[in-house]
Amino acid sequence: MEALLQALGALTGSWAIPAAFLGVLWGILGGALPGISPSIAMAILLPMTYGMQPVTAMVLLASVYVGAEYGGSIPAILIRTPGTNSAAATTVDGYEMARQGRAGEALGISLVAGLVGGLFGLVVLVTATRPLANVALSFTPMAYFALGILGISVIASLSGGSLLKGLLAALLGLMLAMVGSDPVSGVSRFTFDQPELLGGIKPLLVMVGLFAVSEMLVQVSEPPWARADARNTRLKLPDGPMMKRLARPTAIGCAIGTFEGVTPGAGGTVAAFMSYSEARRWSKKPEEFGQGSPEGVAAPESANNVVTATALVPLLSLGIPGSNSAAVLLGGFLVHGLQPGPMLFEKAPQVVYGLYAGLLVANLAMLLIGLVILTPCIWLVNRPKPWLIAFILALVVSGVYSVHQSLFEVGLVLRIGALGYVLRLAGVPMLPMVLGVVLGFMIESNYRRSLLLSGGDHSIFITDRVSLGLLLAAAALAIYSTWQEIRRPRRRRAALEEQTT
Repeated sequence: MEALLQALGALTGSWAIPAAFLGVLWGILGGALPGISPSIAMAILLPMTYGMQPVTAMVLLASVYVGAEYGGSIPAILIRTPGTNSAAATTVDGYEMARQGRAGEALGISLVAGLVGGLFGLVVLVTATRPLANVALSFTPMAYFALGILGISVIASLSGGSLLKGLLAALLGLMLAMVGSDPVSGVSRFTFDQPELLGGIKPLLVMVGLFAVSEMLVQVSEPPWARADARNTRLKLPDGPMMKRLARPTAIGCAIGTFEGVTPGAGGTVAAFMSYSEARRWSKKPEEFGQGSPEGVAAPESANNVVTATALVPLLSLGIPGSNSAAVLLGGFLVHGLQPGPMLFEKAPQVVYGLYAGLLVANLAMLLIGLVILTPCIWLVNRPKPWLIAFILALVVSGVYSVHQSLFEVGLVLRIGALGYVLRLAGVPMLPMVLGVVLGFMIESNYRRSLLLSGGDHSIFITDRVSLGLLLAAAALAIYSTWQEIRRPRRRRAALEEQTT
């Protein structure tokens, strides 16, 4: 009851409800633009939350995440170009339905399945986060150090397909995190006589540069996306018999989305494709998949919307983001002086409970806005691509400058964006680098504190049972990922031999 009262107080005592509607609106519009992922849509708004109340800022960013997942299905269905990575599975049957003149039906199924998935994920978030945070309250500095190492290991091994590239990205992130003042002695380091770097490189700048600026540079070199046809696209919500048919694939999407969401590094894309595959396996009409099956739209859309909430479980309880979008939300917490993790429930419970209530409002707002947003989205997708890229870059530059009125930070963001563009060309994943920047302070400070407690004896990381278990898990994950990389070429050769024979 106390938590409910705090949630209602946070909503009514701030601009959280209007922020939820605005966030969903911006998220749908951003998700409808191919290549503009939820994390990019969130990163663009991140600097603009600097002067907001913490609850309002968190609800705004989380609502963008919710809206973008539905928005990504709009171009996926209309022009066979997913607006977000997690909407890629929706293109298979969604576009086939559009070709059959059933685009409005497919969009309605996507909206309802997304609403069900979002509400289910919110229930999981509310019920699972606090117990996990209570367990983490007993962590020692050694355990927090090991937890940071495990978090980076998980993301590095799962997010890019190559463990070496993932670890390289994490190392670059840790290097950026060491710029500024030493957390123990206060001595400046790696500042190159630049006073603006004495406070370190803010995670906000890294996220905006890596996610938003680098993506715009990538989009410049990509051909224009197809134009959407406004005909036969009037939204049609599923009726009773259709809802009954969609119950099983939606439930499958919710179950898989929950598991994948709480697993750092998996994310909505993996959940969507796994849900599509399992929905086809358990369907009474599997032959319709790939030919315009409504079940093939409901399963992936419910899964990737579940992830919008369940990906926040490791973030709020342990301080480790499970996806790019959760990492941007973590940046929002840091901007307002809040450190996600078990102590967040003790220091700022009103922010956590306000976020829960804001997510509920955001999912309901998605249904309301989704009913009227289709025409503006089609108009937006059909604008010339150079205009949209220029507009987004203008938002990025003005947003970064508005934080501290610093041209140095604007230049730093553009340089980081150029670095991100080069890393993208090399196939290096972005999330491990962002996580390295975010967790760098936690890893280094707890490492130093542990050595102060032990008098410089590194065996303290082994004698602490929780620390030992987490470090062993990180080592096991690295060994397993390395073994999988060694076996991958052999599997490819075996598959080629089978095809030739």
